[in-house]
Amino acid sequence: MQPSNKKKHPPTSSPAPRLLPLLAATLFLLFLFRQTLLHPTADLCFSSSSAVPLSPSEATIAAEFDSSPLTLVTILHYATARALPQQTKGEIRRSFDVLQSLAPCNFLVFGLGHDSLMWDSFNPRGTTLFLEEDPKWTLSALQRFPILRAHIVRYSTRLAEAKELLSSYKDYCPGVSKNTTDHPLKGDRWCKLALGTLPNEVYNRDWDVIMIDGPRGYFAAAPGRMAVIYSAAMMARGRKGSGVTHVFLHDVDRGVEKQYAKEFLCMKYRVGGIGKLWHFVIPPVVNPSDIAHGFC
Repeated sequence: MQPSNKKKHPPTSSPAPRLLPLLAATLFLLFLFRQTLLHPTADLCFSSSSAVPLSPSEATIAAEFDSSPLTLVTILHYATARALPQQTKGEIRRSFDVLQSLAPCNFLVFGLGHDSLMWDSFNPRGTTLFLEEDPKWTLSALQRFPILRAHIVRYSTRLAEAKELLSSYKDYCPGVSKNTTDHPLKGDRWCKLALGTLPNEVYNRDWDVIMIDGPRGYFAAAPGRMAVIYSAAMMARGRKGSGVTHVFLHDVDRGVEKQYAKEFLCMKYRVGGIGKLWHFVIPPVVNPSDIAHGFC
């Protein structure tokens, strides 16, 4: 999804050069987006005193959500934005195809980025929820795109702990139990890899698709994605309803993502991948003893 090189055009019969990126983006996104229905507005509140000033173009796009279809606002945003989605076209297409086969579905995304409006548009009439570590960035994103639904998550892990957590989790993380109606993660304070204090909205749903593209995991003091990968596996294995969970993990070129994916998401459930993206299809646990001593 990289912009094409600018080309010179005759000054007479061809469209103005400035219109070409808009036309190209419009044709591309109209092909992708098949349906248009608005989601509920984001439920993260903020005060006007803490608001981040928007540029005139950002303010215009934010105001459009009140009166224009989501797909048209999305086209307007990506046709005029300088910041592009972080994933490649091939990586995006892999998730897009799954979402189109399942939509409307429950779609949980770890990370709030330049591609969030796109992900939301790929799940018409479904529930798409973003979990983000950075309060300031979340505030800014929801001002620009008030249709998104997001929660701030605070992580207790650090990337520097990845090796230790991987070698010791079996002593503190009990795994999935079918003998309780509680969510397998909710309230867990012993297992450092368990995201046990997420909003109830996360625990109250079976998530059909989980995208892991956050939090930050490229320096020692960053939270890393260890807890997210473990918790996504627990959500998938503890699924209450029928069906499977599609898990997409980005940045598998990094060692921690790759190690934790092999430990918790399991290579036997990997159905493919492209570039830095791996795709897993994980069934729920039938017998809890299956993962009593390891997930795979």
